[in-house]
Amino acid sequence: MNKKRPVNLDIRTIQLPLTALTSILHRISGILLFIFLALMLYTLAKSLDSEQGFNEIKGMLSSTFGKISTWVVYSSFIYHLVAGIRHLIMDIGIGHTLEGSKRGSITVIVVSGLLIAIGALWIW
Repeated sequence: MNKKRPVNLDIRTIQLPLTALTSILHRISGILLFIFLALMLYTLAKSLDSEQGFNEIKGMLSSTFGKISTWVVYSSFIYHLVAGIRHLIMDIGIGHTLEGSKRGSITVIVVSGLLIAIGALWIW
């Protein structure tokens, strides 16, 4: 084996396949959900604490920053859910071929993209 072959470590020039990108995005969406979990629990607790707390959270979520934060959490959840369903389908033996995994990746991107766009319209 030739160990002196050139190695490309420039992340900007590496062309990842679509299946790898959907897998990486699935992991990133899971990390975002974990990070936002504390914020979501805080807003839930504060909104259930009193009427004043509910009105404060309602005001925060009505702001532009609140809507963007809500959209990011919603988008992360939807993408993670759709990609997770794809993984469950693969666990039962469907889509293990190269062509099947490409179709699954395209389906994840299209379905989650549509649901995220619908969610954006709903939030704004």
